[in-house]
Amino acid sequence: MSEEKLGAAILGTGDVSGEHIKAYQQNPYTEVRAMLSHDRARVEAKAAQYGLSGCRAYTSLEELLKDDSIQVVSICTPHHLHAEQAIACAESGRHVLVEKPVALDLDSLRRLDAAVRKAGVRSLASFVLRWNPLYTTIKAILADGTIGDLFYAELDYFHGIGRWYTGYEWIRKKAMGGSSLLTGGCHAVDGLRWFLDQEAIEVFSFANWSKGNPLGYEYEPNSVTLIRFADGQVGKVGSSVECVMPYAFNILLMGNQGTIRNNQLFTRRWPGQTGWAAIPTILPDSGAVTHHPFHAEIDHFVECIRSGRESHCNLADAVKTHEICLASEISARTNRPVRLPLSD
Repeated sequence: MSEEKLGAAILGTGDVSGEHIKAYQQNPYTEVRAMLSHDRARVEAKAAQYGLSGCRAYTSLEELLKDDSIQVVSICTPHHLHAEQAIACAESGRHVLVEKPVALDLDSLRRLDAAVRKAGVRSLASFVLRWNPLYTTIKAILADGTIGDLFYAELDYFHGIGRWYTGYEWIRKKAMGGSSLLTGGCHAVDGLRWFLDQEAIEVFSFANWSKGNPLGYEYEPNSVTLIRFADGQVGKVGSSVECVMPYAFNILLMGNQGTIRNNQLFTRRWPGQTGWAAIPTILPDSGAVTHHPFHAEIDHFVECIRSGRESHCNLADAVKTHEICLASEISARTNRPVRLPLSD
């Protein structure tokens, strides 16, 4: 194996780890040299599935971090393990790509942020939808002023996660899944921030279970979160992992010259427009990891490492998305608005 390439390690052997493996394989500057799982057989099976000859199997992160051929680590383990594993990787001088959520509580979030800053490594929080074609198209539309100045936005994450879903048994637990927003709805929170491009200053939220809590969630699996931004913009995020419906990720952005509704556009800038114009592109309309553009995300991360620049989606930025999620929990519990940033 060429030492000129960045050696990548994958922590975890679930579905999303396979997408990371494929993305590193497709990038000309990286190769997967190690994987970690509590079960060595799972690593060996995953390595064989993707043709990773020579990939080393580890059951201990401490042992993996002694491997000098590893420069970058993708953390694809269950949610509650992300922060501590990422801290250890950063402290060892490795660049870290952390699947969302990067942390489940404020203390872990603060310690992870501090560890990455102190180590000076490159970091990326895996809000992979920032590379979805509809997302990039919307950013271009916003940049050229087609719908003017934004004043209102809604993004919704509706993904029924029950016994049929891989990972359900740990996702439904408070200590491992966190909340409806942290376990999945954080994609919508991050999208709201990405499109509005302003600092959030206040959060108010309601959350509930459906009658009887049939799926046995230890936290409220449904929430509505209202967010106020520094320049007066307002936004709403709906999140449900208990819903009975096909997967849906809704986007609504209102500007003073027009509106974007998913892949539909209406604007005063186009004289004579009498109805919605459809944008023929790929939508974030599936919960399957194979639908998401991990190759583009990881290509971006590798270029950040090689050029020594920070990503727009680094850990410091992810802190702001996660603070909104944590503030939403506090607000729903206390029935009051919560100011941002959160105090320790």
